[in-house]
Amino acid sequence: MLTVIALGKAQDQARSYMCCKTSNPINIDGVLSDSEWGDINWSEYFVDIEGDKKPLPAYKTNVKMAWDEDYFYVAAELEEPHVWAKLKQRDTVIFYDNDFEVFIDPQGDNHRYYEFEMNAFNTIWDLMLAKPYRDGAPAINAWDIKGLKSATAIYGTINDSSDKDEKWTLEIAFPWEVLKECAPEQRKPKNGEQWRVNFSRVNWDVKADQGTYLKCIDPETGNPFPEHNWVWSPQGVIAMHQPETWGYVQFSTTKSGEGSDVFKMDEDYSLKMELIRLYNKQKQYYKDKACFEKELKSPFAIQVEVTKKQFLIYAKGKSGKTWYIDHESKIWSE
Repeated sequence: MLTVIALGKAQDQARSYMCCKTSNPINIDGVLSDSEWGDINWSEYFVDIEGDKKPLPAYKTNVKMAWDEDYFYVAAELEEPHVWAKLKQRDTVIFYDNDFEVFIDPQGDNHRYYEFEMNAFNTIWDLMLAKPYRDGAPAINAWDIKGLKSATAIYGTINDSSDKDEKWTLEIAFPWEVLKECAPEQRKPKNGEQWRVNFSRVNWDVKADQGTYLKCIDPETGNPFPEHNWVWSPQGVIAMHQPETWGYVQFSTTKSGEGSDVFKMDEDYSLKMELIRLYNKQKQYYKDKACFEKELKSPFAIQVEVTKKQFLIYAKGKSGKTWYIDHESKIWSE
């Protein structure tokens, strides 16, 4: 059963999805057949990455998720009148094309997470990050998802501007054998556990040119107009690499179409967002004064510990857990 949350600002509450076990084998061919996906709920439609600060996307996008003993499955439908792609080399920067992206943080601590991108050619880029770019981490491009399965289906003609296309769809099977590397206790999820997940769609403005497509150029800069970023769970800013605002995916052993389950809301979400606010405040303070603040104002009963180069901020949440954030934006509880 999909739990729908009223959409507000990114910091109010992230989106959520109940991911059930699939009742049917899923053949990864890009076609979202009813026999495979018919009893699995769609997510809400994507919104602009900045949330309600910006208008709704021009084209609809939504996803489905499921799992079995071997894979975490993702399917997506991307409405698109101009299906095009250029990149065919694996591990190139796929978002220079229109693309679809998956972000997975198994432990929900902002560290050691996965990024996956693909275009309409099914050209992929898979990488791991030890921590967000904001904290100085490089992307680990040599990391590959061994055993990955992915495919696309085009409803129209790719790279042909002489006609109007309908959409492109995709299917991905992420093997648990790889995803468990950064998961709690290095295993697949247990019933009721939640991972932080988000999806992004990059879409460029294009124009027809001799039967194919070219990106629209800004006459003032001579460069392509900035891409559109449409996401499942809004980030509030143009930045995908802030895992704290990704959605919540709860895994259920209930088979899809055979019952329902109750989604567990994160009752400490507002505290986590406050810790992120204070983290950003400390980073700015250090940039201005080359030291961290020892006292911070907050509606929560926070504690602060600082050294010359590091800080730790923590407080007890409604759940009874004490949540911590450090100078590299890692969030964890005890």
